[in-house]
Amino acid sequence: MNAALHQVLPVCCEYEKINMNMKKEEERSTMAEKVIENNKVSVIGEIISGFTFSHEVFGEGFYVVDVAVNRLSEQADIIPLMISERLIHVQEDYRGCTVEAIGQFRSYNRHEGVKNRLVLSVFVREINFMEEFTDYTKTNQIFLDGYICKEPIYRKTPLGREIADLLLAVNRPYGKSDYIPCIAWGRNARFASGFEVGTRVRVWGRVQSREYTKKLSETECEKRVAYEVSISKLECGEEQDKQ
Repeated sequence: MNAALHQVLPVCCEYEKINMNMKKEEERSTMAEKVIENNKVSVIGEIISGFTFSHEVFGEGFYVVDVAVNRLSEQADIIPLMISERLIHVQEDYRGCTVEAIGQFRSYNRHEGVKNRLVLSVFVREINFMEEFTDYTKTNQIFLDGYICKEPIYRKTPLGREIADLLLAVNRPYGKSDYIPCIAWGRNARFASGFEVGTRVRVWGRVQSREYTKKLSETECEKRVAYEVSISKLECGEEQDKQ
């Protein structure tokens, strides 16, 4: 084997390695994009707080900021956004500004003493400032494609309204999952009450906030805010597969 061929072979092997790595990266990227499609949320509202530092990943800081998202009933849901310092100037005060935040509804377990508490927020991938906004039917939209991970709880309110509480596990890239509480109403509640653990479900609706009182002891109570998806439409996986 001549000297020129000796030089060419290592270069070819190096190019082959690069091509293989690029192919693997493309496959990972495609898989991640597919997974992102199963958890999509868009909210439009007014920023009502400053930025609070949450955590850092590889030198990138993430902060929480609250937005008030109006309902058609003129009430507002207070929704926390988790946003990177690379998407917005977190030192600035944007209170009073109207923004559109697009991303995913995510969860993580926060340790509180001996218990874990499920903490939810909108993980922002894109944020836009809006000068004017009039279409309040599109201020709060979410789509989830996940799996029932806890037996649904079906009940009726004192006024006779049917409700079903669902906990949906929604896959995320790199083997992680988000656990999203959802609430179905009326016929949807009755339908969802029969779902078994492991059933694939697709839901459309909105993110809502709800105040409740947590009893800490016999003499002590604390007001907290729960976040959940209020379902307007849902499909069972088996039902979708037949179409």
